[in-house]
Amino acid sequence: MEKIKPFVLTEKDVMEIGGNKMTFIGGPCSIESWQMCDEVAGTLKEICESLEINYIFKGSYDKANRSYLHAGRGVGMKKGLEILNDIKEKYQIPVTTDVHETWQCEEVGKVVDLLQIPAYLCRQTDLILSAARTGKAVNIKKGQFMAPWNMDNVIEKMLSCKNEKIILCERGSSFGYNRLVVDMQGLVEMRKLGYPVFLDVTHSVQQPGSDKQFTSGNRDFVPYLMYAGLSVGIDGIFAEVHPDPDHAVSDGPSQLKLADVEMILKKAKKFDNLRRSELV
Repeated sequence: MEKIKPFVLTEKDVMEIGGNKMTFIGGPCSIESWQMCDEVAGTLKEICESLEINYIFKGSYDKANRSYLHAGRGVGMKKGLEILNDIKEKYQIPVTTDVHETWQCEEVGKVVDLLQIPAYLCRQTDLILSAARTGKAVNIKKGQFMAPWNMDNVIEKMLSCKNEKIILCERGSSFGYNRLVVDMQGLVEMRKLGYPVFLDVTHSVQQPGSDKQFTSGNRDFVPYLMYAGLSVGIDGIFAEVHPDPDHAVSDGPSQLKLADVEMILKKAKKFDNLRRSELV
């Protein structure tokens, strides 16, 4: 496995990304309420601390890339950032959310520790540059339409702003209509670019537009992708988690149930430990 340069996400807690510890980015697809985010963040922090896994809370204030005009989008930027800041302060954990337009980056960067670029927007030059200029770390989802090695152009855009805090995130590749596949060779190829690689295990099991109005998916396959990716050798996992995903505002079929996460992560840590032991 290629060596990469780790980076410190936040000076406050000295969380290192790409180092000797697995990192888990987890939280609801959409921020639905403070209470729900509080439940998810508190539970996941406790689980990750017990397993010695880095934890970053994720929640989206706006799901701007919905297939259906009337699909739920979240609580909006102002309220969403307030909730993210509250979670960050209460639990003393890093937080992340996605940005869709250039003007959002500066304001979002004042609150979050990690900005996320949605897969559909990973080639939007001005968005990448705006995110990079905040000085915050940026998690860039690889487009479903892109080859892993083509992410080098995205990296070049980040480096042009002298920002090396880069995460490359696999979230599946289009495989015909309404299907995605994850190429494990692609994880290895992308890591050759020299930056931490994460696998988004919940979006990778989506079935985009399969019921015309909403994106479907199958969360039953999430653990298998997680274990396979960690075995290949990646730096972290991204997963959307909800207390009651069948009634979530968005992406319910692919989100993990909060009650199931501890068991899944315990097993995932074993795969990660085994892979790291082989490198010693």
